[in-house]
Amino acid sequence: MALLVWFTMGIALWHFTVFLPDRFWQGIVGAFLGAVIGAIVFGSIVEIATGKSLGNTDLLTALTAVPGVAIGLAVVYAFGVRARRQAE
Repeated sequence: MALLVWFTMGIALWHFTVFLPDRFWQGIVGAFLGAVIGAIVFGSIVEIATGKSLGNTDLLTALTAVPGVAIGLAVVYAFGVRARRQAE
């Protein structure tokens, strides 16, 4: 269940990337992948570190995905900016 929560949170926060300049690596699809993968990876790390099972979800489970989404989007954005600079 926790994977579904993290995935959904990644999609929910990904929608706000329309307000940012489109410099993501591979465009909006790259931003989607960065948000979802970041949420799942960071959420998994937090769940393993705290010793909770993946079946028990609460509000904190959803909130642990938020930093992961931000990190994932930042990585994809940095790759996009770097690729654009190299192309110029």
